Amino acid sequence: MPRAFYLRSAPVVARDLLGCIVVSQRSRARTSGRIVEVEAYLGPEDEASHAAFRPGSHHLFYGVGGHAYVYLNYGVHHCLNAITNPAGRPGCVLIRALEPLEGIGTMARRRGVSADARRLASGPGNLTRALGLSLHDNGADLTRGSLVILPPDRPREFRIARGRRIGITRSIELPLRFWIAGHPSVSAGPRR
Repeated sequence: MPRAFYLRSAPVVARDLLGCIVVSQRSRARTSGRIVEVEAYLGPEDEASHAAFRPGSHHLFYGVGGHAYVYLNYGVHHCLNAITNPAGRPGCVLIRALEPLEGIGTMARRRGVSADARRLASGPGNLTRALGLSLHDNGADLTRGSLVILPPDRPREFRIARGRRIGITRSIELPLRFWIAGHPSVSAGPRR
């Protein structure tokens, strides 16, 4: 996706990322998946956002859209986010779930599950493990390089559902989670 795609508000980018393809190239292993679930995070007004409770400590969050923001959540698993907006205006989209497309055997080995696991790349931690992502990917340019997001490979003929974000305790009332309705790769959790 071109840089201009990301220079919009997080909720707009979040909806438009559904159906796009994340590609991760690690040495000889290429893995990819269709984005089926995302969450938008805003600036300081969104109390669940890093811009609200960790201001200044995450300079990438305030950077120019189109870069990866990867962080370690609760010291347990990595989360992949796409930075949105022009530089200086915080916002990002957490990529929550993928429909695996390429390198499914590699994804399964990285996760320690069978290749036919229903939710192979569902949930932020499972997704980053399946793609082989780590803190080394923080700041990656999502428009080129070894970690990119490509346009959809087929028409976006699906219904988009919207609801509350999962696993947060602040700003829980904001309906900033978007997913492809009825898709089997959407992560577990509340659907409304």
